[in-house]
Amino acid sequence: MAELVDRYGDRLWTATVDVTDAATVNHEVGRAFNDLGRIDVVFSCAGFGVLGAAEELSEDLLTRQIEVNLMGAIRVVRATVPRLRAQGGGRIIQMSSSGGHVPDPAMSVYNATKFGVEGFLESVAMEVAPFGIGVTLIAPGGVRTGFNAHIVQAQPLPAYADGVVGMTRAALGGGLSPEAMRHAIPGDPVRIAAAIIDSASVDPAPRRLVLGGAAYEAVTAALQNKLDALRAQKMLAMSTDADDVREH
Repeated sequence: MAELVDRYGDRLWTATVDVTDAATVNHEVGRAFNDLGRIDVVFSCAGFGVLGAAEELSEDLLTRQIEVNLMGAIRVVRATVPRLRAQGGGRIIQMSSSGGHVPDPAMSVYNATKFGVEGFLESVAMEVAPFGIGVTLIAPGGVRTGFNAHIVQAQPLPAYADGVVGMTRAALGGGLSPEAMRHAIPGDPVRIAAAIIDSASVDPAPRRLVLGGAAYEAVTAALQNKLDALRAQKMLAMSTDADDVREH
């Protein structure tokens, strides 16, 4: 934050918040609204990655991932909605991921938190729309930030060494060539930040921004596959309704 402090001085308001502590989140959000008078845009992005097969994660790491990525996002929204509602509206922008639509091996719990964030905010968006509060989910793919360098790795089990989990570990550990990594992580953080900022002034709020070409292709394919599978089950779905509502 030092660069921003130098640039903006007392125009920059900061606080330290542990999103796993509901009381702290609520207190600091309240202090921000009280000190600043009005907040038009809330951008919630706390999160980190955990790499490992589901059975490799310790209970503590499993809990921490869910507490930060999912429960943290829920707490921030719960703390801000009453205040946005009281002031007559605003915008919530929540960092999600293409991983909220496309499953990744060795990222099952991370994916679970992002799928959860997507479901939570989709429902909240309907609840708060009458109060003039817009909601946008940000779903980027691989971005050239420090995310992968700071990913937390579970203790490996030998059973996964030669499979897709082991391959993923090797790739993130330097197993891919620079050229392969360039294509695997194509997102430009400056351009992504600009797209997020621009979205705050779009009315009505876009429900979701999928950012990055690879993310767009992957999410499109995942949704199409689900739709195809769903359509193939139409007759079975209809056949399980009670007789008094079934079409004959």
